[in-house]
Amino acid sequence: MKSKSPEDIAVIGVDIGKDTFHLVGFDHAGERILRKKIKRLALKPTFEKFARCVVGMEACMSAHFVSRMLRRLGFEPRIIPAIYVKPFNKGQKNDYNDAEAIAEAAMRPNLRTVTEKSQDQLDLQALHRVRSRLVARRTATINQIRAFLIEQGITVRSGRHALQSSFEAILENRRDEISSRMRAILMGLYGDWLWVDERIKAISSKIEEISRSEENSVNIMTIPGIGPLISTAIVAAIGKGEVFDRGRDFAAWVGLVPRQFNTGGKTILGRISKRGNSYLRMLLVQAANVILMRPHRWDSLGLGPWLRGVVARMPHNKAAVALANKLARTAWSVLRYGSKYEVERDEALAAI
Repeated sequence: MKSKSPEDIAVIGVDIGKDTFHLVGFDHAGERILRKKIKRLALKPTFEKFARCVVGMEACMSAHFVSRMLRRLGFEPRIIPAIYVKPFNKGQKNDYNDAEAIAEAAMRPNLRTVTEKSQDQLDLQALHRVRSRLVARRTATINQIRAFLIEQGITVRSGRHALQSSFEAILENRRDEISSRMRAILMGLYGDWLWVDERIKAISSKIEEISRSEENSVNIMTIPGIGPLISTAIVAAIGKGEVFDRGRDFAAWVGLVPRQFNTGGKTILGRISKRGNSYLRMLLVQAANVILMRPHRWDSLGLGPWLRGVVARMPHNKAAVALANKLARTAWSVLRYGSKYEVERDEALAAI
């Protein structure tokens, strides 16, 4: 390895850890001239000594914080998805090899990177993640209540509201069949359920409040089927969508396009790729299913001719994914150009 000279560094790969960072740097000729381990608190003083250059890091926790700090120092940070770093890994799995792979990936001119998130985006993303965790916890609690009731020979029809409306009546009417200990367990679980419900409502209210004050969210909510939850999730994920060249690139990132296998000039399309943001993909598919349930409104939403054609030639689930893909592409267009969804324009396009 050459003599270490901070002025000669062209690119640095940073393997971000909880307490320590591993740095590997290359000069313009591609020779490794830096191999260093530092503490997290020493990150800023260490980089202040280096010449301003490209700094690559994997998309992970605190990557956006580190990126913003390095950008303020004059560096050019690049947040790289882990899937694009993996091909550059050599030898055994260790922190220095990871940092070297990140540096080599950062040198690629056409590599797609992750857009640096602002603090507002991270705050909004945190709200969505907390809400998602609470919804999963509520579902688990409800399922456990149902399981315990079935063990007592009691079944309740499907649906959260059906169980909630009949829960107290079940305990009262089956008092002789349910032991006092089991009754206490069920009441405790029901209390947990109600508490989680209140937390979900509080966080949902915060998200709705943000959606009304955030211009990009307001514009996205003009799209059929998209409300505060989806609009803020899209803004938290991609900002204004600058990282994508076109709407179909965003739809592909969400994972709403068929998986492609091409060999010998023959292309085979399979199931959707399911890459990217699974939470956002779930929300868009749910929105598409809601629209499909109301065919009498398709024309008023500007989707009538196109959607009727899709439903006629596809099974329901494929039609839902196709519509979710269209919603994603439309949302990107609204974000990128700062416009709003216009029904008249979409009806004209659908008639072509």
